[in-house]
Amino acid sequence: MNILIVDDDKNFIDTLQDGLNLKSVDAVIRVAKSAREALDALDAALPSVIILDIQLPDMHGVEFLRVIRQSERLKKVPVIFISARYTEPADRSEAMLAGAGAFFSKPVDVEELWKEMKYLLGRAEGNKP
Repeated sequence: MNILIVDDDKNFIDTLQDGLNLKSVDAVIRVAKSAREALDALDAALPSVIILDIQLPDMHGVEFLRVIRQSERLKKVPVIFISARYTEPADRSEAMLAGAGAFFSKPVDVEELWKEMKYLLGRAEGNKP
């Protein structure tokens, strides 16, 4: 499993990486701290799943999701939003309408996140020809 974490909070990234590494020794985790870095990372390699903060320094996460959903190559990659600030039902709805597979509030329960990632990956595998 290849995971791309897009978040500018170093402490959160470190904690999330540690938690995910405990779940899977086979996971390859890459990190981008901005939308620009994430686009570069996506050009370099296609992840299995993207964990995306809604508040990025250079672009709103929902707008970033809309950008990647326009790409044939990226449009089916599952995206999970994680946010500390945008936690209202309207924020969640906007993210889901843009194409997110799930939305979690920080701090996130890594066990629940892992279960959702596995579910979304299984669903994505079922959609492949």
